[in-house]
Amino acid sequence: MSKCAVIISGGALDDAFALDVLNEIEDRLVIGVDAGVKFLYRNQILPNYIVGDFDSLSEEIVTYYKKETKVPIREFNPVKDASDTEIAIRFGMTLGCERLIILGATGNRMDHMWANVQSLSIALKAGVQAEILDKWNRIRLIDGRTVLKREEAFGKYFSIFPLGSNVMDLSITGAKYPLSHYTLTSSCSMCVSNEFSSDEVTIDFPIGVVILMETRDKSDIR
Repeated sequence: MSKCAVIISGGALDDAFALDVLNEIEDRLVIGVDAGVKFLYRNQILPNYIVGDFDSLSEEIVTYYKKETKVPIREFNPVKDASDTEIAIRFGMTLGCERLIILGATGNRMDHMWANVQSLSIALKAGVQAEILDKWNRIRLIDGRTVLKREEAFGKYFSIFPLGSNVMDLSITGAKYPLSHYTLTSSCSMCVSNEFSSDEVTIDFPIGVVILMETRDKSDIR
């Protein structure tokens, strides 16, 4: 089974960026999630699986995948206890994937985006790498010492926020704005828009979970 699942969710998608991501990953499977299937349909990409309640898909698209393809489809009642993206994350984990890349998890609906960020904790607890990716942002969760390398950075900036309780004894080295043994709270914006000052940045804390966002400006994309 593939080590990486690319989950195509129903938020905002830049087709060119999403196609680049798919083309860069050789050993991967594709999970289409509800409205995210529209992207697959218009780009003539056959996913490995489709999940969702299909309340955001036209009958034409649903009929095509049900009758014209052999793609396994897991259809859920719209009245359910989990979002389509959460269902896809759990499904990707049951397939034995060690890495999950989620496209289409951001966009106009901030409630959906925040639910998707929180859902990353499901993978974190299971020891599975998971990240939300769009043209401007890479979002993931970390639960301890993490080293960022400038040559591998998604963008110029990185920001961190606590997920849940306060993060105690936080230190950041190798950054433009270093910290030493700091307490990061949910009401603090101290750690927004930091930058590299050396080739490596180390984020270190003993307990807790942090949302790590690596971000780009328009000037960073050529």
